[in-house]
Amino acid sequence: MKFTDSPVIDLKVLDSQLSFHQDNGSMHVGTSVWPCSLVLVKFIERWHPQTSSITPNPYADILNFHNKRGVELGAGCGVASMGIYLLGLQNIIITDIPPVMPALKHNLKRNKPVLKKSLKTAQLNWGNGEQVKALCPPFDVVVATDVVYLEETVGPLLLAMESLVGDNGVVLLGYQLRSPEAHTKFWELCGEMFDVEKVPNEHLHPEYAYEETDVYILRKKKKI
Repeated sequence: MKFTDSPVIDLKVLDSQLSFHQDNGSMHVGTSVWPCSLVLVKFIERWHPQTSSITPNPYADILNFHNKRGVELGAGCGVASMGIYLLGLQNIIITDIPPVMPALKHNLKRNKPVLKKSLKTAQLNWGNGEQVKALCPPFDVVVATDVVYLEETVGPLLLAMESLVGDNGVVLLGYQLRSPEAHTKFWELCGEMFDVEKVPNEHLHPEYAYEETDVYILRKKKKI
């Protein structure tokens, strides 16, 4: 189910207005804007340590992006990366598969006046170890939203996450159930590789707290 059929999706982040063009008629799901990306950005905005007045702030450390490196997997139209860039993650690489790159680059160009620079992009197939290495991990922050929908891609996705995130880093995951088979496999394997923290629904931005959509914080399991 598409989030909306509107050809343009707007997202206000702090005092900036991002605008994304989507193509719901494309064969690739990455050319549509999905709700998880919006939910994740607005969650971060709500708890961002430089702007949030909520105390205590349980997310202050992980959302302090000063001097941190980030990468987004399966970025699609680039909503999450651009939003998080405006929230302080200045060093971020935005990745997706080759067929989706034109839509991503179109939206980066569309928002360049707001971003005030061209953000880095890279092609990444999750199962391609050489492409993963070429990104020069480890990263402090790995971003992924609405990426669990095919059972056969679950294993490569989790391996890519594990390879890219640093031992003290986090994966910020926007999640919505798309496929029961992919869902079951993802959480079984994820629990073996990561410590999983689910953000309480009441901690999401009140205007972006959709019943079907969740935010998770994943941390690599410590080796004993």
